[in-house]
Amino acid sequence: MNQGSAENQQETKQYKVMPILFAMLLSGFIGLFGETALNVAITPLMGLLQVGPTTIQWLTTGYLLVMGILVPVSGTLLQWFTTRQLFTTSLVFSIAGTIVAAMSPTFEVLMIARLLQAVGTALLLPLMFNTILVIFPVEKRGSAMGLIGLVIMFAPAAGPAISGLILASLSWHFIFWISLPFFVISLIFGLRFLPNISKLTKPKIDVLSIILSTLGFGGIVYGFSSAGGHGESGSGWSSPIVITTLAIGAISLLLFSIRQLRMEQPMIDLRAFRYPMFTIGLVLVFICMMVILSSMLILPMYLQQGMALSALTAGLVMLPGSLLNGFLSPVMGRLFDKFGPKWLVTIGLVVVAAVLFLYTSIHSTTPIAVIVTLHIFMMVGISMIMMPAQTNGLNQLPSHFYPHGTAIMNTLQQVAGAIGTALAVSILSAGQSGYLSRVADPASTTNQLAAFTAGVQNAFVFAMVLAVVGLLCSLFIKRVRVGKQAGQGSAH
Repeated sequence: MNQGSAENQQETKQYKVMPILFAMLLSGFIGLFGETALNVAITPLMGLLQVGPTTIQWLTTGYLLVMGILVPVSGTLLQWFTTRQLFTTSLVFSIAGTIVAAMSPTFEVLMIARLLQAVGTALLLPLMFNTILVIFPVEKRGSAMGLIGLVIMFAPAAGPAISGLILASLSWHFIFWISLPFFVISLIFGLRFLPNISKLTKPKIDVLSIILSTLGFGGIVYGFSSAGGHGESGSGWSSPIVITTLAIGAISLLLFSIRQLRMEQPMIDLRAFRYPMFTIGLVLVFICMMVILSSMLILPMYLQQGMALSALTAGLVMLPGSLLNGFLSPVMGRLFDKFGPKWLVTIGLVVVAAVLFLYTSIHSTTPIAVIVTLHIFMMVGISMIMMPAQTNGLNQLPSHFYPHGTAIMNTLQQVAGAIGTALAVSILSAGQSGYLSRVADPASTTNQLAAFTAGVQNAFVFAMVLAVVGLLCSLFIKRVRVGKQAGQGSAH
């Protein structure tokens, strides 16, 4: 069986790997680009759509919420529907959402469009991971996952920069019009070249597990996102809605976990946590996503509000680091294949922690060149952490755990994004309020700017602490022995 599978893999690699990768990576890139593309357009959109900051936050919160609810179900979907069915469905949702967003006349229509886009991305991400794990042998997986790293890290990082360039001369609708042809091209390539590569086992669908998963992950994402959104008015964490949804989310997740461990065919097999490198990889990816998404929110905000830069300039400041991160991901993949994860991850976390430490003293007169340089170093560090930690963790899993491992990893990335951004915004708001409470004239422009700067510095202290925790975890990472796992991988 192993020999036959190996031959199939060889045939897949010879004839179909590049077009399959192209279809998956292009659609994944545009889908994830959409996750942060509206960040620099948030301020003008409030005026154009006549909504407040807490309402406009829903364009991101709603997106993350759908991802947090749907991605956990993906492990089951991968075992019930063929690769082509899931890929086509995800692209149809993405295309529909993009067209509706591009023509949105009101906030409500744009909100519906964002939810449709999120369904498409939520279906695509786990499918992309699972496909890579099946069509590539273990010894070449680092390079392939490096390309996924390019998509997962570069797309959200480049979102604000690309959007800033678009908004400089076109309306916000063109953020979506420009995305549309790429989705269509991906769909054509997928229909033409993508085979059905996953094995359908059609496990029994446990409705209670789906309900508990939805309440659990949905409650956590919504609670944290709402706290972050309301943080602007200073009432976030004490809001009854936030407390209630976080409590419901936590209790539901506990019940969900107990149920999964007791089932013969769980929706998400939490026994994957028995593999220590998978667990360590997961913790590192979780911390990395919290750091990157909180920084991606705080830094553009400070560049525009604290340093009075335009959306275009703020985007351009972050472009070199984002581009370098994209180019380096495949390079880090090849280095991982050759040397393993230990030194890459540890050095990456040292670099990220050092950059965040320097960001804690950012102020309105900090030279732009310094911010660009720091951002470049941070993105280099991130590229050294994400893919090696992710790939090493997934490599330790036997093949029947692939759908579950990718579902766990992708779900926790969405949860990490919601938690990271919410905590960062809340810490920023608390720092701002604390500073203004200590000055004689809180309404003065000088004190307002100083208060905002203090809040931003506090948010970067939070990110730095996360990076240090990650650094301590990285000391325990070990390379998974390829020989032992290759047989398990090819048996798939």
